[in-house]
Amino acid sequence: MKTLDVQPIAGGITAPGGFRAAGVSCGIKASGEPDVALIASDDTVSAAAVFTTNLAQAAPVLVSRDHLERSGGRARAIVVNSGCANACTGADGMAHATEMAMLTASALGCDPAAVLVASTGVIGVKLDMQKVERGIHDAFGALSSSGAADAARAIMTTDPFPKESAVEISSDAGTFRVGGMAKGSGMIEPMMATMLGFVTTDAVVDPFVLQRALRAAVEGTFNSITVDGECSTNDCVFLLASGASGVRLGERELPLLAHALSAACEPLAVGIVRGGEGATKVVTVRVVGARSDQDARRAARAIANSPLVKTAIHGGDPNWGRLVAVAGRSGAAFTLDNAAVRIGPVELFSDGSPHDERSDDAARYLAGSEIEVEVDLGTGGAGRARMWTCDLSAEYVRINAEYRT
Repeated sequence: MKTLDVQPIAGGITAPGGFRAAGVSCGIKASGEPDVALIASDDTVSAAAVFTTNLAQAAPVLVSRDHLERSGGRARAIVVNSGCANACTGADGMAHATEMAMLTASALGCDPAAVLVASTGVIGVKLDMQKVERGIHDAFGALSSSGAADAARAIMTTDPFPKESAVEISSDAGTFRVGGMAKGSGMIEPMMATMLGFVTTDAVVDPFVLQRALRAAVEGTFNSITVDGECSTNDCVFLLASGASGVRLGERELPLLAHALSAACEPLAVGIVRGGEGATKVVTVRVVGARSDQDARRAARAIANSPLVKTAIHGGDPNWGRLVAVAGRSGAAFTLDNAAVRIGPVELFSDGSPHDERSDDAARYLAGSEIEVEVDLGTGGAGRARMWTCDLSAEYVRINAEYRT
């Protein structure tokens, strides 16, 4: 990566060449909001995916896994519905996810195994396939290289806003693009959560390299966010590579591709946190001074998921003791006498001693909407990690208490 320039551009999921998208309403959502999205490539192309680690996996996850295995990492389209997760719906759910792929394949004239399927919404509710069939038909008719924004809106559930990004990468290998869109607002936890992410690139990449690059990019983006520590049944990130740019990226260019994917995925991941259910603050958690990066991630995840830390930040309370306590019980190596805690620029604890005279400065900092906290585990190691989370408010409780009613 001697020469590498990454520039944000407009266009979202269809910014890379070779892709069209659409978002329509078929009536799954009682509100009448868009609820079916379709992303299609001009030809069958390289594909990769990362799925939820939850053992309770929805039918679309199982069908998409099977299709990628059968096709050898090749796909033509992604079809998505929102408003119904098609999870825990038994044999009917599997049949409905399979039918979504078949309907899409029939419209595009491709093998059903070349269609990936995703669903999001309430668990335990069956899809109304008459509505879905109409939605797929309408989405196919609406496919357009300018349809990215409509597709991004169609995958939303409780999201307060759509999430799109796109970048153009100029490198020694050539110039190519990466675009993406995502949804997610609640049940968000690293190792995939109730989020869907869809990414495209116009680079030429073999499926094996594409899969490795996607996993690397997801680790530092979608797997580095949490809203509430809940891992769901439908989570996935799909990546399609059209090759329309003619820029070939192989094993040697793997770091370049992973970097490019990360550049497009990071704003989507942070956008999920920013739109977290009931969120009023975006919180960046940094852990340094760890024995290893793995230890640092363990501590950062524990801090980012702590209800006590998240409620203190929501209330503007610079309670450094909660950060110390979580770090100490996280399972990461921790040396209290050398540890330190900073809230924004204010160091509140170091070398085993508090600096409570600085609490007012920290409280003023916490009044903002973009918060950073840093914990030094005190081991003297070089390990470090970063995660994003949000505060925990009464609105989060209200949204999730009323989700099904």
